[in-house]
Amino acid sequence: MNLSTAIGSDMEDHASLSAPSIQTLLQYAGGASWRLELLHACDHDLLVWMTRGQGRAIVEGRRRGVGAHNALFIPAGTLHALETGPQSFGLALTLPDGAELGFGRMPRHLRIRDQQAQSDLTALLEAMQRETARDNVLTGQAMRAYGQLVAVWLHRQEITPDADQATAMHRLVAQYCDLLVRHHHTGVSMAELAAMLDVTPTHLSRSCKQACGLTAAEMQSQVTLHAARSLIEQGDAPLSRIAAHLGFGSAAYFSRFVSQQTGSSPSALREARSAHAKK
Repeated sequence: MNLSTAIGSDMEDHASLSAPSIQTLLQYAGGASWRLELLHACDHDLLVWMTRGQGRAIVEGRRRGVGAHNALFIPAGTLHALETGPQSFGLALTLPDGAELGFGRMPRHLRIRDQQAQSDLTALLEAMQRETARDNVLTGQAMRAYGQLVAVWLHRQEITPDADQATAMHRLVAQYCDLLVRHHHTGVSMAELAAMLDVTPTHLSRSCKQACGLTAAEMQSQVTLHAARSLIEQGDAPLSRIAAHLGFGSAAYFSRFVSQQTGSSPSALREARSAHAKK
C-alpha cells in the first residue's frame, strides 16, 4: 500500500464499506488495543454496545464511565478513545453514513436500564452478525435495513443531549478536540492551537486535565501517535514520508517521538505487525 492510499484511509479502512458492518470490539480494534485507547477520530460513524464489564471513554474531551448495557454513538470526525477492562465485551457497529440511516450527527451516551430495550438492541445486532456470516444475496441491503432499525431503537430511547449543560470549560475542550482532528498532521504546536482558541496554553491544559484527565499536550500526543501507528502498521510507505506527512521536522525526530511513546522504534512496530499478520 502506498502512502496516498494509507493516508486516504487515515487510521481505519472500515469506511470503504457501503453498508454497516458488525464486529466485536476486539475484532474492530484488529487485536491492537491502542487503536481504541488512543485519542483519534474516524471517517465513519460508530455505535458501541457494551454487554459486559466496565471501562472509560473520552468523547469530545469529556471522560465518562462506561459499563454493561451502555451504548455510545460516535459520529465521524469526533475525537474519542475507549478503554475497556479485561473482562469486558462489546459490539462495534460501523456505519459508513449513519446520518443517511437516521442516526443524526450528535455524540450520544446512553445507559439502558430497561431490560426489554437491552434485549431489543442485542437482538438487532446479533441478527446483523448472522446476516454477515451467511453472506446471503442482498446482504448489503439487509444490513442497511437493520441499521435503520437500530437508529429507530436509539430514537425510542428518547435520546437527548447530556442533561448537564456544557460549561465554558467543556465547550473550550470540545473546540480543542475539533482543532486536533483538523490539524493533527500539520505539525502545529499545542501553544499555537491555544492561540487559535484565544486562551493561554496553561488555561487550555488545565481545562483539558479537568475535563478528561489528560493535559492538552497529552491529548495532542495521543492523536499524533494513533495516526502514526496506523500509517506505520497498515502500510509500507517509507517512514520518512510518514514523518513529513504528520508534520515532523525530520525522520529522526519522528522516530524519537514514537520510541518515547511506545518503547519501540517505528521499524520495530512495522516488523512486529508484519510478523503477527503472517501467523
